[in-house]
Amino acid sequence: MAILFPSMPIRSAHFTIPEHLKEKTEALGEVLNGDRLVSAPYKLNFRDEKDTAVVCRKKLRKEEVARFRSAVDKDYYFQMYYDDLPIWGFIGKVDREGKADRSEYKYFLHKHIQFDVLYNKDRVIEVSAHMDPHSLLDLTEDKEIVAEFLYTVKWKQTDIPFEKRMEKYSLSSSSPHHLEIHWFSIINSCVTVLLLTGFLTTILMRVLKNDFMKYAQDEEAADDREETGWKYIHGDVFRYPTYKSLFAAALGSGTQLFTLTIFIFMLALVGVFYPYNRGALFTALVVIYALTSGIAGYTATSFYCQLEGKNWVRNLLLTGCLFCGPLFLTFCFLNTVAIIYSATAALPFGTIVVIFLIWTLVTSPLLVLGGIAGKNSKGEFQAPCRTTKYPREIPQLPWYRCALPQMAMAGFLPFSAIYIELYYIFASVWGHRIYTIYSILFIVFIILLTVTGFITVALTYFQLAAEDHEWWWRSFLCGGSTGLFIYAYCLYYYYARSDMSGFMQTSFFFGYMACICYGFFLMLGTVGFRASLLFVRHIYWSIKCE
Repeated sequence: MAILFPSMPIRSAHFTIPEHLKEKTEALGEVLNGDRLVSAPYKLNFRDEKDTAVVCRKKLRKEEVARFRSAVDKDYYFQMYYDDLPIWGFIGKVDREGKADRSEYKYFLHKHIQFDVLYNKDRVIEVSAHMDPHSLLDLTEDKEIVAEFLYTVKWKQTDIPFEKRMEKYSLSSSSPHHLEIHWFSIINSCVTVLLLTGFLTTILMRVLKNDFMKYAQDEEAADDREETGWKYIHGDVFRYPTYKSLFAAALGSGTQLFTLTIFIFMLALVGVFYPYNRGALFTALVVIYALTSGIAGYTATSFYCQLEGKNWVRNLLLTGCLFCGPLFLTFCFLNTVAIIYSATAALPFGTIVVIFLIWTLVTSPLLVLGGIAGKNSKGEFQAPCRTTKYPREIPQLPWYRCALPQMAMAGFLPFSAIYIELYYIFASVWGHRIYTIYSILFIVFIILLTVTGFITVALTYFQLAAEDHEWWWRSFLCGGSTGLFIYAYCLYYYYARSDMSGFMQTSFFFGYMACICYGFFLMLGTVGFRASLLFVRHIYWSIKCE
């Protein structure tokens, strides 16, 4: 069996490449992940031990020595796969011991790799690579060097069953130290939820009870006292929002992304995304998004028709482009950057054609079918109060009741409930950690939804109590504002936690994170609006409105 390694970093360092390069056929998710696997010059036949076998002899020019030294200084490492098991190793090391001046550092390239393979009967259980500390090549000076690369293979029997061979790779994310931090994150989030729930039950519900009693007394008195508070605007609170086509499209896209997230969690919890199941997550994202497009079409069109919208075809087109449009433009820019840099992140033309066919033959037809079903559902918007012909004037409100301060308040609490877990997610997506504790992540996601719904409901009540009836868009923006906080966290993570640099890494990080945070904005905005709609309907059903 040959070991496979990602081709791009090795080629850029002018490492030894087999004369007959054999590329591995990859699935859609592997290509989207940037994996380009080719056969390596190391041969690991089952239970065939090798003692100091020669890979090749190569004369390194001055330019190649300088590039290797730069790679060693930046802690470049190789990653190979043997029987779908990952193998890592640094290509060299820097001797800094006892040297205060950087110019005195010594740079060495590892020449000898020892592969230790554990097996149980006829199955490979574990593979690891160790560098011989005594077999080094000095790269400190820019001069031509003749390098001889060697490798050794040792086989050893083990009692570990084949079914448990992947458990080793999940230990880093489930170690006691990291588990303590994860549980601290959950406890912190639960405290936030309890405090917010307590606030709603002791303050908001008491205020509502007083409101109901007051309005009941006013009706019994049957006097001419002027109504105040949220009952005063009962004739405007269910007035349809401006840009209702865009609003319905945002709800449709948000509902689809919410459904997509739930399905991804279901697959993760049953063990589909086990460590180093390369490309499984990206494949699932593409397939499930395509299959759930009918949900977006149905939700958007049915809600648009409930709002007495006429041009449902335009609304359907807007729904299809609301999330895919920015994602497509971002992909075009970043793929061009990757092509310029000759990176494996650039998608091949064939893969682009496959994605286009999925969008054309699956996503678009399902979107249209969902839209037709939504148009024919003939549902009516359930409003407890009749809407007056002319809207009331909204009173002058203090600055902290405006949209932006309310969004800042609404987004901070949900973000504070998840920010500890965000580090591990970012380190997994943009770093080299392995994330496997999906049960904890699912709990954090439920907490995020709960806090988002609660805080949006509270802010909606205060807005209505101030006699501001334009709550539709406000509830959506307040619910989705957590996505803006997550993008702000991206700035902190990039500059304070990551070692990324250069135009390509910067553009990829901020470009794709902008799309992800935009998706969170749509999804959580939908959650916030749905929670507010249930609340508003409930309080206006509870009183008599003429």
